[in-house]
Amino acid sequence: MAHPLIQKAQQERRSLLEHEAIELLKAHDLPVSPALLASSSDDAVKKAKEIGYPVVLKIVSPQIIHKSDVGGVKVNLKSAEEVDVAYREIIDNALVHDSDAEIKGVLVTPMAQAGTEVIIGMIRDPQFGPCVMFGLGGIFVEVFKDVTFRVAPISPDDAREMIEETKSYTVLKGVRGEKPKDVEALVNIITKVSQLAIQEPDIKEIDLNPVLVYEKGVALVDARVLL
Repeated sequence: MAHPLIQKAQQERRSLLEHEAIELLKAHDLPVSPALLASSSDDAVKKAKEIGYPVVLKIVSPQIIHKSDVGGVKVNLKSAEEVDVAYREIIDNALVHDSDAEIKGVLVTPMAQAGTEVIIGMIRDPQFGPCVMFGLGGIFVEVFKDVTFRVAPISPDDAREMIEETKSYTVLKGVRGEKPKDVEALVNIITKVSQLAIQEPDIKEIDLNPVLVYEKGVALVDARVLL
């Protein structure tokens, strides 16, 4: 049986909102950061204090997929005053972009430290079934297309092979004096995304981009799940 979040979302749309996607990933033991949905500027300030500064605010609306393109994301907010102003600007920007957009609120998350950006995803192919993807992430995924695929289910050894056959592996090993990044943490995420794809056949696509990789651990900064 599908996860309750998926069952509920399917009644009204074909995707999970970001906070729902994060909750689903968390339920499948993926290492997600705290993400709290705020319904007002005062609520956003309260939740930012709970998470701890600096924070990021993101619009949550079924009609707005590419949040940054419409001014729906504000980063590195370091005070209650900045959060208050950012919340109001995000809502205004969203309504200017689409006056009929259904605004669910604004997501409050921690501001992640800079790291090596990779992408991990899944697409359900009509012939092969769930195919898991790994590659260079962030804004460069469309430019360099440094990605590789495997058909799920994927073992840890399969996941390591995926990582090692990309150009980004050179960066992950450490370049110009930088220390190696936590490849085993990536292996863990790739295999768990594979398991999630098998266990939840109603998921059409998963997009985790960017995943920030550190010397120890990772941060999942953005999550998109299509049904």
